[in-house]
Amino acid sequence: MLKNVLAMPLHLKCRSPLYPRSTVQRFPVPDDKVAWNTEFIEYKPPTYTSPSIQGQPWADPEIGRANFSPKWNTLDGKVNRESYMGLYNIVNGYPLNPVGRTGICGRGVLGRWGPNHAADPVVTRWKNTAKDIDKKPILQFIAIKRRDTGEWALPGGMVDPGEKVGATAIREFQEEALNSLEASECEKQVMKEKLDNFFSSGIEIYSGYVDDPRNTDNAWMETVAYNFHDESGSIVSSLNLQAGDDAVGVQWVDITSDINLYASHKDIVNRVLIKHTS
Repeated sequence: MLKNVLAMPLHLKCRSPLYPRSTVQRFPVPDDKVAWNTEFIEYKPPTYTSPSIQGQPWADPEIGRANFSPKWNTLDGKVNRESYMGLYNIVNGYPLNPVGRTGICGRGVLGRWGPNHAADPVVTRWKNTAKDIDKKPILQFIAIKRRDTGEWALPGGMVDPGEKVGATAIREFQEEALNSLEASECEKQVMKEKLDNFFSSGIEIYSGYVDDPRNTDNAWMETVAYNFHDESGSIVSSLNLQAGDDAVGVQWVDITSDINLYASHKDIVNRVLIKHTS
């Protein structure tokens, strides 16, 4: 299984002109200047770290502070600074995005310097409708509508320090697609009993870099994606989908060739489709 390379020769979404949640313009980076080993004398990207993350307990301090000595490319206490892409370079004390230039330095809105680890659950079922009986079966997945961009996406999120990635995928699905944060203890127990066995059979689909619009030259998103498939649909079809946490919408979505999703999520979903239809 190819794990570290999605269907993208270059990152694209993290070179969009305007950095998310800001008025900061990225320095334009043409396709042939993305790679760090390609000379780009004119390259002078702005530096931006959002005020919203500065001083947050879950975020790194600024590089250069006396009390901050990160251990790059390894497990740094409970913070995982390893990359699924292999060893990344450190230049002048700053980690470099392993895929190349993005047009902006700093951390942007990301909490960690270097890799920021996430987990993405792809919960799937077969769509069964009368009009599809004589056609190929249609695979569906649960998507959430992101609050920050309005795009449809996988209901994933950030891995907490010391948390197992698989546990993150399950937790984030329940928070974003089932609104577990607002559920009563009784409702949480019912949810747990219904889903424990289902979530024990997840299959890793991808681990690696994500072409996320929040990426910078010094901070970037990586993820592990798991597929949780309900062949009969008997378990997931009864779920009470409710958008929660960072989501403003949640629904079943057909996986089609023209689907448009946040960041690299389309590539991840396509991997799941190939797995179930090949």
